[in-house]
Amino acid sequence: MAVLQMQRISICALKKDRKAILERLQSLGTVEMNQIADDEAGFEKMDTLNARLSFEKKAQLSENALAVLDTYAPEKHSLLSSLEGKKLIGKDEFNQIISDKQQVISDANELVALNKEIAENKANILKLSNQIESLSPWLSLDVPMDFKGTKKAAMLLGTLAAGNTEETVYAAIAKHCPETEALDVQIVHSDKDAVYLVVFCLKEQETAVEEALRAAGFARPSQLAEKMPAEKKADLEAEIKKLNMRNSLNEEEIRLLSQNRQKIQAVGDYFRMRASKYELLGTLPQSQRTFIVSGYIPAKAADAVRKAIGDKYDCVIDTEELKEDEEPPVILSNNGFSASVEGVLESYGLPHKGEFDPTTIMSFFYVFFFGMMLSDAAYGAIIAIACFIVVKKFPRMEEGMKKSLKMFMYCGVSTMVWGVLFGGYFGNVVDIVSGTFFGKTVTVPALWFIPLNDPMRLLVYSLAFGVIHLFVGLGIKGYMLLKDKKPVDFLCDVVLWYSFLIGLILMLVPTDIFASIAQAKIVFPPFLNMLAKALAIIGAVGLLLMSGRENKNPALRIALGAYDIYNITGWLSDVLSYSRLLALGLATGVIASVVNQMGSMFGKGIVGIIGFAVVFIVGHTLNLAINLLGAYVHTNRLQFVEFFGKFYEGGGKPFEPFKSDTKYVDIKEENL
Repeated sequence: MAVLQMQRISICALKKDRKAILERLQSLGTVEMNQIADDEAGFEKMDTLNARLSFEKKAQLSENALAVLDTYAPEKHSLLSSLEGKKLIGKDEFNQIISDKQQVISDANELVALNKEIAENKANILKLSNQIESLSPWLSLDVPMDFKGTKKAAMLLGTLAAGNTEETVYAAIAKHCPETEALDVQIVHSDKDAVYLVVFCLKEQETAVEEALRAAGFARPSQLAEKMPAEKKADLEAEIKKLNMRNSLNEEEIRLLSQNRQKIQAVGDYFRMRASKYELLGTLPQSQRTFIVSGYIPAKAADAVRKAIGDKYDCVIDTEELKEDEEPPVILSNNGFSASVEGVLESYGLPHKGEFDPTTIMSFFYVFFFGMMLSDAAYGAIIAIACFIVVKKFPRMEEGMKKSLKMFMYCGVSTMVWGVLFGGYFGNVVDIVSGTFFGKTVTVPALWFIPLNDPMRLLVYSLAFGVIHLFVGLGIKGYMLLKDKKPVDFLCDVVLWYSFLIGLILMLVPTDIFASIAQAKIVFPPFLNMLAKALAIIGAVGLLLMSGRENKNPALRIALGAYDIYNITGWLSDVLSYSRLLALGLATGVIASVVNQMGSMFGKGIVGIIGFAVVFIVGHTLNLAINLLGAYVHTNRLQFVEFFGKFYEGGGKPFEPFKSDTKYVDIKEENL
């Protein structure tokens, strides 16, 4: 339940050790760079843009090569392979791969070139196929398409609209060119789109005949083959076959190069780290013989940096406390249970400097409410066991994913507990199965009560848990005010609200309205009734007079106080929001019971068992998925809106250390 204390660290070292020190800092991953030295006093900054771009280009080349391998020689992955995390390799193994990086880059270039050639060949194949398709109507033509005719005769090749015949063509020519003497029209092919024809005429009448044909819609082909169409088609098909064969050879060569996949991944990560280092290098103040590094570091990690760098290099390492107005990056530090919900807090916003970290307190309420919303022991067991197995099976998964799975595992345990309390085991499956298939209904009793039989009781408890949750949030606000040495604000903004709210609650409990909801009449002794009224009056009067205390105008001050008292409606709305604990808990049980009832409609016997099993598996899978999502969303809402709304602002900046930010491999470093 804390934010790690941060310090500013500054390292001044010899320029000749710059590379080694930066690489060591990168491997440690404990310092967020934030340079404060300027260009004065003989310091300047190095231009590393070209080098960084060169490294980024090579890293991108490796990505392109890996994309080629994924296309033509994909790795086989299991359904849960995304949880495996990065491959861990030793420092020596990594260095061995990097020593051969030029050959690896050459292989990557070859993969990209092969892929480019395959793409070009495919484009050419498509182009040739289109040419073959355009030749198809002319295949019966026994002269080249670009044949100009003889010394005295001319050949016109082209298309007319579908539906034309030789007679209509003769008629069209006669209409526009009646003086035509020798003429021959042959329809080579016709389909629903066009008529493909060849017209022979005298050389001197070629222009007039073509004009007559164009008047009828005649158009020449866009491309004319220099050979007979059938011969041209054979040539094109041979070319396509040649290109396909070339592509097959290229693909086989890519598959042979796939054995270098891990080397390409490691080299890509190497250049990615180099680019990151040179990007930082361009921000470092440097003199002729020295350079300076400064940034933020967790206080507990400072000794490790001194040991790793200060003991090995000639340098000066200085750590200092942060300035009052300095906003450092944030690292949360919580126990294993509470750390599992840090992702929930981060999605809302990290605490800013001096703000209370609510992770630990929130974690208990989060798991508590989640389990209450899902509230089925069998569902909880499935979630908890599945998450536990995945976490144990994939120890190197990404840290954020591991935290999320642990959170759902704890929520599954909570769901099991609530399921036992409410008697929910796949809804009422024990009752249905025993009654349907064994002729005698057996019921597993609830340890507490069954919500479906007593929903109003669950509503009262839901609202009560909500009041506790909100009061804890208000209490955290009070703690922060006392920590900031604001006792007046603590009294006016926290104590008076506690007095007002507790008084109103104690006044509500003995009423008939509450009795109708709780289905139980509660009678307080006279002194407690008097105390409730006194607390409510003291709180109301105090808020009326003190809420606008910063305003000097008495009338406006009273108006602001009255407006603050009106915010009691907001409290009422917040409390009623916790009725979702009832709604989602009932939804899970009701749907589960309906699924069981539907499955039992098939009756006894083999058919009944099979039908029940199918309905049971499908129905409960959908019910678990839907209500698991609902529990997650609404539990988050209760934290973000109702709980955090009472005290939390957020807005902190996450800690982003200079580290080996690899994509495919993690390099195992020796212990410090």
